[in-house]
Amino acid sequence: MSLATVDFSTYHESISLTLDKIGAKEAFAKQSAILIKPNLTNASRHPVTTSVECCKAVVEYVRSCSNADIIIAEGPGDPSLETEEIFDLLGYRRMAIREGIPLVDLNTAPLKKLKNKDCPVFPEMYLPEIAFTHFIISVPVLKAHSLATMTGTLKNMMGFAPPKYYSGNFGVWKKAAFHGNMHQAIIDLNRYRRADLSLMDSTIGLADHHLGGSRCNPPVNKIIAGFNPLEVDRTAATLLGLDWKRIPHLA
Repeated sequence: MSLATVDFSTYHESISLTLDKIGAKEAFAKQSAILIKPNLTNASRHPVTTSVECCKAVVEYVRSCSNADIIIAEGPGDPSLETEEIFDLLGYRRMAIREGIPLVDLNTAPLKKLKNKDCPVFPEMYLPEIAFTHFIISVPVLKAHSLATMTGTLKNMMGFAPPKYYSGNFGVWKKAAFHGNMHQAIIDLNRYRRADLSLMDSTIGLADHHLGGSRCNPPVNKIIAGFNPLEVDRTAATLLGLDWKRIPHLA
């Protein structure tokens, strides 16, 4: 099975069941290096960002079936806080110390330059070298978005974009270069590198805005996982009551 959606009970139980359903154990067992990428766009707590409990459950599952080296990596867009501060404020530092896992700041990681003439917004792009040496597990949260209609695992890859090149002229956020043509920018980014596996925390869901606003009522109460990030995001859009065919980066 390439995609699975299960009802939420606990992070440990539901994440294990969802990943079992898609055959993740076999995929993880083949890896030597795994990068877990939560969505920590700022220091707001879940459901704006990926909860540390969710990320910990992913770590535990990987360790149950793989000897791969694991890192947790993020490059937040918050204009006033650095990555290390956000790791501290959201409890990731404490968890990483307990689990013996390195935390990596994608905003300052060594880069490589890539080119793709089929990408109209970013015909060339700088991305961290580590994105190409590790198997990427994207762990976003389910949210509507003011510019992208929804934010899921495809948009979560924006954390890899270095602010040195992508702060842009469309606001103060560290990834603001994406804001001028958000949908195509997301498509371009994922042509360079997309997640190898995605697990979305859809336990609550934000109904109308990615930085707060109304929570889904009732809570969505789902965990979604799959190897194809487009399928994951299309399923997530449906859970938000959106028609993915009308969202350009999903259609």
